[in-house]
Amino acid sequence: MSATAFALFETPVGRCGIAWNARGVVGVQLPERDAGATRSRLLRRYPNASEVPPPPAIQDVVADITALLGGAARDLSTVALDLDGVPPFHQRVYAVARTIPPGATLSYGEVAERIGDREAAREVGEALGQNPFPLIVPCHRVIAAGGKTGGFSAAGGVVTKLRLLDIEGAEPGTKPTLFDRLPLAARPRRR
Repeated sequence: MSATAFALFETPVGRCGIAWNARGVVGVQLPERDAGATRSRLLRRYPNASEVPPPPAIQDVVADITALLGGAARDLSTVALDLDGVPPFHQRVYAVARTIPPGATLSYGEVAERIGDREAAREVGEALGQNPFPLIVPCHRVIAAGGKTGGFSAAGGVVTKLRLLDIEGAEPGTKPTLFDRLPLAARPRRR
């Protein structure tokens, strides 16, 4: 196992964290109540990690996460992840979730269908609830049937999920509109 490092970084929604090793990103931490709590959460997950300035590849990921949280469309689907220790079922769920573009959603059942097991919606939800890579694996873009929000395990729960979806211009449970074809930055903001 290669050494894990981490860094905190400012975003429009608060101070986030990212952890990585030589194989890729091992985790992303959404903001906690303050920077100390964010750091503590990362260190609980990665107790041997060192806080260091991120190398250029991780700086690029940080810049994209920051832009995404500011409302800019960013494709994080090619970010290298270290999936060592992630169960194979979770890996399949995360691979499907990574195909959901900003502003779009899929239901837990649709994700289950795409991995080839229509009856696994509950297991999909459980896998997403354990997602160590929020935003890179956009679990917030997976919602319950009928456009209901479903759960969210990050700090702030469903409120955070709804905020992330609003930043991206998604409205769970609504039909696409003419504006959905516009670039994210040109869409009218919902209030």
